[in-house]
Amino acid sequence: MTEPHDDAQAAFSGVRPVDPRHALDEAALDRWLSAHVEGYAGPLTIQQFKGGQSNPTYRLTTPSRTYVLRRKPSGALLASAHAVDREFRVISALSAHGFPVARPYALCEDEGVIGSVFYVMAEVQGRIFWDLKLPGLQPPERRAIYQAQVETLARLHAFDPATLDLSDFGRAGNYFERQVSRWTKQYRASETEPVSAMDRLIAFLPDSLPPDGETRIVHGDFRLDNLILAPDAAEVRAVLDWELSTLGDPMADVSYLLIAWAIPASLRNGLAGADLEALGIPSVEEMVDLYAAQTGARPANLPWLFAYNLFRLAAICQGIAGRVRDGTAASDHARAMAAQVQPLADAAWGWARKAGA
Repeated sequence: MTEPHDDAQAAFSGVRPVDPRHALDEAALDRWLSAHVEGYAGPLTIQQFKGGQSNPTYRLTTPSRTYVLRRKPSGALLASAHAVDREFRVISALSAHGFPVARPYALCEDEGVIGSVFYVMAEVQGRIFWDLKLPGLQPPERRAIYQAQVETLARLHAFDPATLDLSDFGRAGNYFERQVSRWTKQYRASETEPVSAMDRLIAFLPDSLPPDGETRIVHGDFRLDNLILAPDAAEVRAVLDWELSTLGDPMADVSYLLIAWAIPASLRNGLAGADLEALGIPSVEEMVDLYAAQTGARPANLPWLFAYNLFRLAAICQGIAGRVRDGTAASDHARAMAAQVQPLADAAWGWARKAGA
């Protein structure tokens, strides 16, 4: 996303008291944890993580260990959004095959416990970086982190969904067609004011789709601040936030990762205009080469892929705008996110023009 990067590490890291809008029934939760989570023993202390725009996320602290709880927000929600049950399923499958995710403990589909579906996983200790320029690190450290990021994505895309028992986790084929349709519907369902660039994109994207690629597990939001790295090494300990994961074209994840190089460096998640060589951060071409060395695959028609991903981000931000309007947004930063719809749409249309629009 595209918030200003000043003090991003402090703004997004760690926990805060639970927002009253997202308060939990602690006694009911304690009873459920005692019955369903191996090794759980209270007393329980609950705090809310600062980061995260979509599903409220909590740290559960007990005398012996800490857990993380992810829940659907309360209130009216867009269809297919906030799918924490799907998150639990995919991390359970990946954990069983050694992919770096937090250990999943249990899923609760009984909305009567805390008011919505939720799941509990282990808290993974390590570093989350909220600014892509990685301030405070040395160039070799930055390069190693970016290499680890690409290698982890390639490792995800190496899985045959059938091997993970995830053949039915989404539909095979027509991935970009279905995604453009989905995000168009999500955007229209939460639209608050006309955005002409979005209207043009909604007309252009379905008529200019790339050919189908192979079907793999697609994370859907694979970026640096959804990774937990080891405290003292460029080792990915866990990939977070699987809400948008499905079966699809791996080039969607690759190009989503690469749009950071098209976003201005004045923003915390932008690298365009930064002195990448001095920072030690790979170029787009180097990132593509790193991914290709692991998988043998390369993205084609990056301008179209960038237009699609920025359109998708604009639709996600519009969904946040709708939740701000409805009072269900999960983050203090939601209003700033909602304000990004217009600039993201404009940027997407700029790439669409380069793709032939």
